[in-house]
Amino acid sequence: MIGMHNHNSGILISLCIILLLLFPQSCGSNNNSSSSGKKLAMRYAENLTVEEYDGYAVARIRNPWDTTKLLRTYVLLDKGIDIPQGINPQDVIRVPLEKSVVYSAVHNGLINELGATDAVSGVCDAEYIFDDTLRNRIEKGIIKDCGDSMSPNVEEIIRISPGAILLSPFENMHSHGKLDHAGIPIVECADYMETSPLGRAEWMKFYGRLYGKKEIADSLFQETERQYLTLKEIASKTMGRPKILMDRIYGQTWNVPAGNSTMGQMIEDAGGKNPFDYAKTSGSLQLSPEKVLYEAMDADYWLIRFAYTPLTLATLQSDRAMYGKFKAFKNGNVYGSDSSKTRIFEDVAFHPQWLLGNLITLFHPELTLPTKSKSYFEKIKL
Repeated sequence: MIGMHNHNSGILISLCIILLLLFPQSCGSNNNSSSSGKKLAMRYAENLTVEEYDGYAVARIRNPWDTTKLLRTYVLLDKGIDIPQGINPQDVIRVPLEKSVVYSAVHNGLINELGATDAVSGVCDAEYIFDDTLRNRIEKGIIKDCGDSMSPNVEEIIRISPGAILLSPFENMHSHGKLDHAGIPIVECADYMETSPLGRAEWMKFYGRLYGKKEIADSLFQETERQYLTLKEIASKTMGRPKILMDRIYGQTWNVPAGNSTMGQMIEDAGGKNPFDYAKTSGSLQLSPEKVLYEAMDADYWLIRFAYTPLTLATLQSDRAMYGKFKAFKNGNVYGSDSSKTRIFEDVAFHPQWLLGNLITLFHPELTLPTKSKSYFEKIKL
């Protein structure tokens, strides 16, 4: 009997090992976070995945600077539902958010468009928010000004007692200072490190789920995708590809779009050529002015984003004499976008098709677009 019992036990163990290899969930404890979840279709975003379950969703953000690691995991748990077994309570954000502090004008603009403005209780960098609805609420004190995003008013944020803080992470940012000990979930908005405009825009699906607006967000992205791909297809038919230079010197550095950045990809999608496309990274490259001059002196168009202070070719050259050496400057093909009037930063992150249409019109005026494009860039005069 003992021999038979051992024999049967051996068979059961062997069978369980086989099942584990074939079907990892067949043996061992039940894990709430895998077998019953439905993965949300993310066609473009490379640094974000979302799995939806009954009453909650799990969002995983990949570290854009070390893609072998996760930056954060969030469990978006419906209010009134107990934390599921196996879920780390520190990952939980109760949704929909009713109070939040949102650092960036970019995300504030999207939240407003999703119809969740009432859930924004505090902002940082208020001087860069140009949306009329948000500005009105800030001026009335309905939305609290929490100061500079690089050194926020932590006491004000704690007084607000938000359900989450939305901020943009940076490379080697190992701490958020006092906020790390405030017991408030911090959402790392790494969308700006995506490698394509639609990849960044697709993050609206995640933000929609934070604010209980997932149907609106999904529908909005679907329309954004449709319009963007239509314009991209039109631009792909052009033969010439003008070289495009972006922005200008700040301090001793010139930030230009890398080859796998959202802006770099948009230039390509608009039928242009990014002179720095050889750098296959996302985000911006911080280069010396001399390096930019060497690489892009022959750029056909020069696009500059700025705020408040008007630009002319004369003021540009008086600021830096080297600007006059660029071909685009000599030919009068310098275009500017005053972000205090155009809302280029608030709009374009989640509506890249609007800027794409404008760029196609600039680079290829011979092409006919299905609708009149928004005008973010205007020619800078003498």
